[in-house]
Amino acid sequence: MNFRNISRFTTLLLFAIIGAPCIILNAQSPAKLKKHITYLASDSLHGRMTGTDDEHKAAAYIIETFKNEGIPAPDGKLVMADYLQPFSYDPTVDSVKTHVKGSNVVAFIDNHAANTIVIGAHYDHLGMGDPKHSLYTGPPAVHHGADDNASGVAAMLELASLLKGSVYKNNNYVFIAFSGEELGLYGSKWFVQHPTIPLNKINYMINMDMVGRVDSVTHTLTVNGIGTSPAFKDALAKLQTPLHIKTTESGLGPSDHTSFYLQNIPVVFLFSGQHKDYHKPSDTEDKINYAGMTDIIKYTVSLIGGLNDKGKLSFTKTKDDNVDSAPKFKVTLGVIPDYTYEGEGLRIDAVKEDRPAAKAGLLAGDIVVQLGDIKVTEMNSYMKALSQFNKGDKTKVKVKRGAGVIEKDIEF
Repeated sequence: MNFRNISRFTTLLLFAIIGAPCIILNAQSPAKLKKHITYLASDSLHGRMTGTDDEHKAAAYIIETFKNEGIPAPDGKLVMADYLQPFSYDPTVDSVKTHVKGSNVVAFIDNHAANTIVIGAHYDHLGMGDPKHSLYTGPPAVHHGADDNASGVAAMLELASLLKGSVYKNNNYVFIAFSGEELGLYGSKWFVQHPTIPLNKINYMINMDMVGRVDSVTHTLTVNGIGTSPAFKDALAKLQTPLHIKTTESGLGPSDHTSFYLQNIPVVFLFSGQHKDYHKPSDTEDKINYAGMTDIIKYTVSLIGGLNDKGKLSFTKTKDDNVDSAPKFKVTLGVIPDYTYEGEGLRIDAVKEDRPAAKAGLLAGDIVVQLGDIKVTEMNSYMKALSQFNKGDKTKVKVKRGAGVIEKDIEF
C-alpha cells in the first residue's frame, strides 16, 4: 500500500476540475473502498464464480450498498429483485454441455437528462480456480479477485455515491456490476442486447477493471479507448492528477467495454496495471493501494465533470491493432471472437481494418470452421491453427455465412 500522503485519508479530499465545479470526496471514501473489497474478496465468497451462491451473495451486497446510498433500480424502486438482470448461457466444459445462470446488477440515477453515462465493473471471478483461465497450478484454492475485480466494483459504488449528490446533472447514470466477464463478457453482451435504456441514449461507457494496484513508484493509470470519441482527448488534456497517465486509442480489449464499443458507443477503460497475482489465489485485499484508488476515483470524477457540458459525444471507430495477438503467435487473423458463441466454430464479432481477415472479405457474423488444414471447432482449435503460420504465409479459411460455407484466401 502507498501511505506517502496519509493525511488525505483523514481529511476531506478536494479535486478541482478546470472550468467546472468541484466535487468533494467524502473523508470516509478509503474506508468504504476497503470495506467493499474486504467482503467481496473474502474467503467466504469462494471467488465469486458466475452462477454460484457465492456470486449471489456478492450481488446481494452490491444491491444493499446501492439501497443504503438511496440509488434505485432502473424502475425507481429499492427492491432487491428489480436490480437484477438475469441471463443464462450454455458453455461446454470438458466436452460436457452445461447451463449457467448469471445476473447483472443495475442501478440508475435519473437526472431527467436526454442521455446516460454507463459506469460498469464486473463482480464475478474464478471461484476455486477455473482451469481455462486460472494461472495457478496448485490444488483448488479460493481465487480472491481483490484487484480483479472487487477493486472496480468498489470504485463504481463510490462513484455512485459521489455522483448522486453532484452538480453534474446533464447526464443520467447507469451503474452496472457485470456477471460472466471472466468466462467471456457474457453479462455485458447480454446488457447491450437487452438494455434497460435505449442504446442510442447512452452517451459513453466507463469500464473499471483492475484499478486497485496502482504502482507506488510509477503511479501509472492506463486509460484505454480515448480514440473512440474526439471529446476524450480534449477533456483528458485538461485534467490535473498525481497519476502518470498512459493512453491507448483502441475501443477493443478483454473486458466489458468491448461489448459497448461494438455497438458504436464511446468507451473508456481504466486499468492500473498487470501484476504477478493476476488470476491467482494471491490476488488478495492486503495488496490493494487505496491511495492510488482514491486518485483514480478523483480522476474519473474529473473526466465526467469535464464532459458534463459537452452534450452527446460523437463516436469514432478506432484502428484496433494487436488486440487478439499474443507472444506465442507470429501472425494474427485480425478478428475479435464472439466469446459468448456456443456453437461449433469460432464466430467473428468484429473484423479489424487492414488486417488479413478484412482483406480476405470476412465479415462480422461469419463462423470460422477451418483455417488451413485444421478444423476449427472452438477457441482452442482456432489458436492451434493460427500458431501454424508465419508472416507472409498464404492459406485458405472456410467460414459459415448464412446457410452456406464459403472459402477465402488468406495472406498473413
